[in-house]
Amino acid sequence: MVDDIVATLGHLTLGTRFKRLGERMQAETTRFIEAGGMALPASWFPLLAALERAGGLTIGELAQSVGVSQPGVTRSVGRLAELGLIELVAHGSADRRRRAVQLTDAGERLVAQARTDVWPFVEAAVSDACEGLEGSLLDQLAQLEARLDLDPLDRRALRHREATAEGSTR
Repeated sequence: MVDDIVATLGHLTLGTRFKRLGERMQAETTRFIEAGGMALPASWFPLLAALERAGGLTIGELAQSVGVSQPGVTRSVGRLAELGLIELVAHGSADRRRRAVQLTDAGERLVAQARTDVWPFVEAAVSDACEGLEGSLLDQLAQLEARLDLDPLDRRALRHREATAEGSTR
């Protein structure tokens, strides 16, 4: 078996390790979302949540709100607009080139569905995976990665959803 060089190098590659873990968690969350019938990557939901909360934001404000690069947000906004989940509207400023991004009715319905059918179970799954982690940050990352190796987020989230459904049918 090949050594995990990123884990072995410790703090030197901490950024790479966080990125790897983040991408893994997004991929596992996307599997859960898709299994529930929504065909959207997990990375788009923070954008949708920010728009729901703010009512409308410029691309720059949206990028700042979620902490992602403006070009990345612009690409995601383009795809979300193609899907009819958001729209670009004239911004209230005198500069007519400034446009705000806001949810469409379909986008609002999707966020409402995610708020009940996805987000609580993903949050519970992540909380479950992180519960009781001990030691240094590097030790905690190793523990979390090992836990996700044994039981990925999508399976954890599905168990939380099933437990909730069982509780509501009793």
